[in-house]
Amino acid sequence: MGRRLKKLKKIRLHREGTHTLLFGGLALLVLNGALFYGIENKIPFYIVAVISVILYLIVVNFFRCPIRVFEGDTERVVVAPADGKIVVIEEVDENEYFKDRRLMVSIFMNVVNVHANWIPVDGTVKLVRHHNGNFHKAWLPKASIENERSTVVIETPEGTEILARQIAGAVARRIVTYAKEGEECYIDEHMGFIKFGSRVDVYLPLGTEVCVKMGQKTTGNETILARLK
Repeated sequence: MGRRLKKLKKIRLHREGTHTLLFGGLALLVLNGALFYGIENKIPFYIVAVISVILYLIVVNFFRCPIRVFEGDTERVVVAPADGKIVVIEEVDENEYFKDRRLMVSIFMNVVNVHANWIPVDGTVKLVRHHNGNFHKAWLPKASIENERSTVVIETPEGTEILARQIAGAVARRIVTYAKEGEECYIDEHMGFIKFGSRVDVYLPLGTEVCVKMGQKTTGNETILARLK
């Protein structure tokens, strides 16, 4: 793979939104066309047209995908894998992979956040595993173990393993994970995408220096989440 070069364009639409935007746009055009040509009274058309434009712009905003390049040394740095807000910083039992105590930092994404997810550390992908599950509200503690989720474990060049977990929420219905087992991965690369609101948990070794606080807003691939020992 390799480091992503800085590009002139700073924003784009994510490829995950191509079909949604295309077919959604066509459906809205058909609906508005039927109202315009099929009903003599144009008031319903004007109302629906305004609502259609607003809804379409909301969906376009959801699928925006800013091009970001992390500035600085990436050694032992853990960057935020998602835009959102820090909702959990606590020690927990991680029973899927580590099966011991870990420091968990969770980022909650609402529907207006960018929903692309970035690789949080340089390293090698050791594990990618998808679990079907429920769709509880993403900020609930049980969401981490009961909701549909995708787990990615990365080993850094120094030999430290960290786990990043994409979690579906009450609205999200699709998790996409691009990371592949055995591949090298780097900060600046996309780990995946979650459609329509959710969260990402990052599990770190105990004693890791956390660089964020509860309630803090994060910017994916820019905010430093933690520094590994």
